[in-house]
Amino acid sequence: MTPQIEVGDSDVLLVIDVQIDFCPGGRLAVPHGDEVVPLINRIARRIKHVVLTQDWHPQEHLSFASAHPGRKPFESVTVPYGTQVLWPDHCVQGTRGAEFHPDLRIPHAELILRKGFRPAIDSYSAFHENDRKTRTGLAGYLRERGLTRVLLAGLALDYCVRYSAEDAVRAGFATTVIVDACRGIDGDGSVAETHRSFAALGVVSVNADAVARP
Repeated sequence: MTPQIEVGDSDVLLVIDVQIDFCPGGRLAVPHGDEVVPLINRIARRIKHVVLTQDWHPQEHLSFASAHPGRKPFESVTVPYGTQVLWPDHCVQGTRGAEFHPDLRIPHAELILRKGFRPAIDSYSAFHENDRKTRTGLAGYLRERGLTRVLLAGLALDYCVRYSAEDAVRAGFATTVIVDACRGIDGDGSVAETHRSFAALGVVSVNADAVARP
């Protein structure tokens, strides 16, 4: 069993994109994505400070394959900030798919951070948009609150969780990923590459029972 992590007032749980479109039956479903919900609920009960992120795209967002005639989902194109994977339309503002999973129960969450709402920039990380210049303001918010360690869970491990964890480290936060409270897309070995990146950056990987045992 994983040694218990002591959580306190300087810790924050960052719950990444646990939304209907990323769960089975959604427009961009992560395999078994809904399985993280009960774990995240249990973990959140142990942690005083919680931030939820929410993908929040306008229609015809740059990252949608439908915005690029002749292109299909999961192809890549070059945009002003680099390579962009094209996705099915998902998490469109005001749609059911953009809502949080209905079984997510975190009434004490202190902030909902919406990302990906700028039409011409995708946003995986909770800290920076994909141009790597546009900040979300999350780092400043956490510092103002005196929060020094970020624990992450959610969807998808090899995209939004990964980018958020990497940026948390670069912003100077101690960073822990609760890996069994995440699910990945795992295209072309992306989950294995994510774990290699975490090890190189000093991101701590634990299971949920380290934070909240049954």
